[in-house]
Amino acid sequence: MLSFFRKKTSDEFPTGSSVVGTTNGEVSRRPSLHELGYRNANDLRETIYDFLRTIRDPEKPNTLEDLHVVYEEGIFVNEPTPGNVNVVRVEFNPTVPHCSLATLIGLCIRVKIERNITHNLKLDIYIKKGAHATEDEINKQINDKERIAAAMENPNLRQLVENCIKDED
Repeated sequence: MLSFFRKKTSDEFPTGSSVVGTTNGEVSRRPSLHELGYRNANDLRETIYDFLRTIRDPEKPNTLEDLHVVYEEGIFVNEPTPGNVNVVRVEFNPTVPHCSLATLIGLCIRVKIERNITHNLKLDIYIKKGAHATEDEINKQINDKERIAAAMENPNLRQLVENCIKDED
């Protein structure tokens, strides 16, 4: 199965990181936000928003920021897990309650963040409560690793995602 988390070796982390035991008895160290180069949780939130704001809408020539689909207040940096993995929740608001591309937009958000944030991150992506007719089903799809991996193996869907997330020159 395709993993969306890049595992770093312990040599890549600065000293003073938190220490976590693993299932095979090894000890791995996980860095804090500060050790990863962020001033605080708000700095991570702003960094993520800077990546998301450039995603293009699949149907329109606008960005998700232009259409108010993603917004800085919809990014939440929560307390790290017991293993010191940062937890980020991204909420987005489709333009209409029956948006047929909401799942694709969620997939674009996930791929854009995972490609640009290289450290361990637990990422939860959700449609804003009450903003879509089938939000529960879509939320389940865009947070299921196996479904995401299968979607990205589809060449047509992968090309759609690539077109939406590519950085403009």
